[in-house]
Amino acid sequence: MKYVVGFFRFWYDFVVGDDWRVAAGLSVAFGMSALLAHHGVPAWWFLPPAAIGLLGASLWREVRHSSR
Repeated sequence: MKYVVGFFRFWYDFVVGDDWRVAAGLSVAFGMSALLAHHGVPAWWFLPPAAIGLLGASLWREVRHSSR
């Protein structure tokens, strides 16, 4: 059983990492991209700006938090 728990802990730490907001935002971005593709809109352009925006927001939160 400890191997199963270790397996899921690894994947949780790998996916979520230090900021759960980025993981949640990317999940929403993947869902939006799938929804756009389902409706016939070329969705290749959606994920790069979403990832860059989430990274920028994460860095902004960390810089703001560390300067206090």
